[in-house]
Amino acid sequence: MNSELIRNDFPILKTKVGGHQIVYFDNAATTQRPLPVVNAVLDYTTHENGNPHRGAHIFAISASEAYDTSKEVVRDFIHARSEKEIIYTRNTSESLNLVARSYGETHLKAGDHILITIAEHHSNLVTWQRVAQKTGATLDYIYVDKETGHFPEEELKKIDDPRVKLFAFAEVSNVLGIDFDPKPLIQRAHAHGAIVVLDGAQSTPHKPVDVQDLDCDFFAFSGHKMCSMGGIGVLYGKEELLNDMEPFLMGGDMIEDVHEQETTYAELPAKFEAGTQYVEGAVSLVAAIRYVQAIGFDEIRAQEKRLVTRCLEGMKKLPFIHIIGPTDPEEKEGLVAFEVEGVHPHDVAQILSAEGICIRTGHHCAQPLHIYLGINASCRASFYFYNTEEEVDYFLEKLKDVRKVMGYDD
Repeated sequence: MNSELIRNDFPILKTKVGGHQIVYFDNAATTQRPLPVVNAVLDYTTHENGNPHRGAHIFAISASEAYDTSKEVVRDFIHARSEKEIIYTRNTSESLNLVARSYGETHLKAGDHILITIAEHHSNLVTWQRVAQKTGATLDYIYVDKETGHFPEEELKKIDDPRVKLFAFAEVSNVLGIDFDPKPLIQRAHAHGAIVVLDGAQSTPHKPVDVQDLDCDFFAFSGHKMCSMGGIGVLYGKEELLNDMEPFLMGGDMIEDVHEQETTYAELPAKFEAGTQYVEGAVSLVAAIRYVQAIGFDEIRAQEKRLVTRCLEGMKKLPFIHIIGPTDPEEKEGLVAFEVEGVHPHDVAQILSAEGICIRTGHHCAQPLHIYLGINASCRASFYFYNTEEEVDYFLEKLKDVRKVMGYDD
């Protein structure tokens, strides 16, 4: 991988803070946009902008073509069977809300069980709390081992309960960094009659996705975590399930016929895409997919593994650092969450920010996991292919200064 050449595609990485070169380690929250993505959106906006599916003039046609053809790119990217199974949303959160509202609240009932894990992002947790409250279903949790971060077999046995009608979980934890190997869990859930909702927000930017091979019933991810503009997300759903669901939003473009007292809905995927769609987002997503594919997931994963390995090896030499989750780099997918002994995470972030280093602090929208682990908040460094080992070394060096700034004599 030619890191210098790739980094030239990201002008924002040349930013300086107080004379320090920016080190962007908040990629699990959102990634930066390369010039090919920015230019694709600029080209569309300056030459093709129109309202899709609503006119016969040249710009309306151009917008429609840009929007519609983007679905084939996304379908191929995640290996869905049909473009009808690709629904555009604003982000992973909206995708999961769509499933919760249009499937969960209409297909679940009292006596049914919803199963999630304690490691879920709030988007895949609060949504199911609401479904349980609305339907009378019971919300259950699979708990991780506090030391390893993995699921003990005793906890996984909860999947075998025939009362579980829906199992929702993230492929990769945004705190622990663990890939939970979803395929065996999906097969196990299906064997007992459950529908599976897979959160791919932290996996899709880093590894190939094949929803048919996984055989998940729903799959959600966000474009902004893999170099597209913000505001574009994807929900994949099996066609037969989507056809059996009520629309999430009502309005223009999701109808076939409207009369005074009744409406016939449009076919998939329009049925779930009410109103004027974010064509610029679709254009940026296509450009981002092509950019990531040009680099190659093998290269991306190899670079991230080098960065995670270097980070963990360096942190293990700092006695005041507590690594959350596994400490084996083979078990970490592009991020490391940690605590600095005696220093609040927000202070850590502010001290590092003054040195040009951007990390995430707080509970990372995974507060129940933090409570379960006995942690109020944590720090998180997350990497992408444009980061370098030199940046990791600089980050580790500045970590040593954090406690000094706070008055500790290490």
